[in-house]
Amino acid sequence: MSAILVPFLYELRAKKLKVGPPEALAMARALARGLHESSLDGFYHVARALCVHREADLDAFDQAFSSHFKGVTLEAIAIADELSQWLSDPMARRELSPEERALLESLDVDELRRMLEERLREQTERHDGGNKWIGTGGTSPFGARGTHPSGLRVGAMGGGRSALGVADARRYKPYRSDLVLDVRQIEVALRKLRALKREGDVLELDIEETIEETAKSGGLSTISSSPRRSNVRVLLLMDVGGSMDPYAELVSRLFSAAKRAKNIRELKTFYFHNCIYGRLYGTETFTEPMRVRDVMDATSADWKLVLVGDAAMHPAELLGGGDWAELSYRPSEEHRTGIAWMQLLHDHYKKCVWLNPEPESYWRAGTAKLLSDLFPTFELTLDGIAQAVAELTRGKSRR
Repeated sequence: MSAILVPFLYELRAKKLKVGPPEALAMARALARGLHESSLDGFYHVARALCVHREADLDAFDQAFSSHFKGVTLEAIAIADELSQWLSDPMARRELSPEERALLESLDVDELRRMLEERLREQTERHDGGNKWIGTGGTSPFGARGTHPSGLRVGAMGGGRSALGVADARRYKPYRSDLVLDVRQIEVALRKLRALKREGDVLELDIEETIEETAKSGGLSTISSSPRRSNVRVLLLMDVGGSMDPYAELVSRLFSAAKRAKNIRELKTFYFHNCIYGRLYGTETFTEPMRVRDVMDATSADWKLVLVGDAAMHPAELLGGGDWAELSYRPSEEHRTGIAWMQLLHDHYKKCVWLNPEPESYWRAGTAKLLSDLFPTFELTLDGIAQAVAELTRGKSRR
């Protein structure tokens, strides 16, 4: 059994499914109990139920299954097809007398299974109307459309597809984690953004960690004092207006999730349009302006910088002085190109990411390419947010 399960598990892991010893043991038990009904179709459904832990992995499972089992079941499928052809055109069945029916009902299930295995090994051709072989219209316990009252039907009523056919069809391609994005899902993804720090009196008991450490030590009491509390501080800068209008609802969900996330100790949010030219704004209507340098002074280098935008603008906005409205009030000492302001922010914070609502294929040219070269950039999807959180949590600091 291990010769089947172990290579298949490695195939699943190659497709990024989180499977290991628990799944291997569960599948071994399921096979031992016959839950797969001794068929590849049955194994497909059992394995999928035990190894797929989230909707987003359904397509990856089908790819792994198709890749691993492709070609190894052709002989079995040919035999099944031949049996189906034998049973597809049954002859008319004959009626049993009460005495014959009573005799046939005396066979138990275990005996029937043993007899069926013997018939499958011995039978070489089609049979109809008999009382022994697998066939149609007879009194044999095995076959289709016969009159045995307690036999085993061979051949499905419907025309179902094989497991490989289902896997190859990849019916679950739409079930990807980047297609559904609501506040709750984003909030769950943001929970991994953690940086714990011990705070409080040294005599204050950290109950949760004490329980965890005691369990790890096999019951030996391990006291932990001064609870660890989240020390994550995030500066969220959002592009609004213009080409970002179609993504307003999506960005609003991210903003709501960030506001609700209990693991973020402090959150500051500002808005900009297309690029940053020395000022950020407290509202999406561009009121409450605040100088970028003042924002940096109020936030240390340990804050996590998250920028959200499509990075789409005229090259002059990024490489030149910005728009005329900005030039009209900006102090002379603040005359910088847009890319210079972005570089200033990038250099100030140890960890920073850019979330782009556009597909990655749109970042390969123009201003989006320049900004994605400067900031680690990820798609504004659940997968992208998870990757961005990993970058902010475990990514290498530039300092």
